[in-house]
Amino acid sequence: MEKSTSRKKKKIQQEYPDADVQVWAEDEHRLGLKPVLRRVWVEKGYQPIATVNWRFQWLWLYGFVEPNTGETYWWLLPYVNTELFNRVLKDFAQHYEIGKNKRVILAMDQAGWHPIKETTEIPEGIHVMLMPSHSPELQPAERLWPLINEAIANRTFKNLEELEEVVISRCKKIMEEKEIVKGIANFYWWPN
Repeated sequence: MEKSTSRKKKKIQQEYPDADVQVWAEDEHRLGLKPVLRRVWVEKGYQPIATVNWRFQWLWLYGFVEPNTGETYWWLLPYVNTELFNRVLKDFAQHYEIGKNKRVILAMDQAGWHPIKETTEIPEGIHVMLMPSHSPELQPAERLWPLINEAIANRTFKNLEELEEVVISRCKKIMEEKEIVKGIANFYWWPN
């Protein structure tokens, strides 16, 4: 992965010598009313009590990360599909002014709604790099999910709106904590 990522960045830099070339990673995370449970410390002799409200309703968090800087970008949506993914990519490209003078290599897994299909619309300036199948350990964006789950672990939510508020607040906080993100997502082999 290290060599292919570096080669792709070098190739794009040669094709667009005046452009700023960055390497980002993207992934999706399912969050819902089914709780994220974690162990807790309690006094000896006490049994921890957790309220659980098992409901299978979900939200999807689309997360982008630039591992060298720790910068993150988020979208929270009710579904994952090619149409929504196209919208997210378009917004990401507009937000970061990706195009002629700025190129982004976007590393992502091979999910069914990712750019394997003809229906996916890749904005100008984004160069997709598909990660090997079944290799979440190579994906820097995978490292974002424990940070998100920390805010919702051992909690019960009445509805998706309540969960959404907590997740949005957590995403905003993570956007400010670039050094922490950089520390967990910037693999030693990730291109500078």
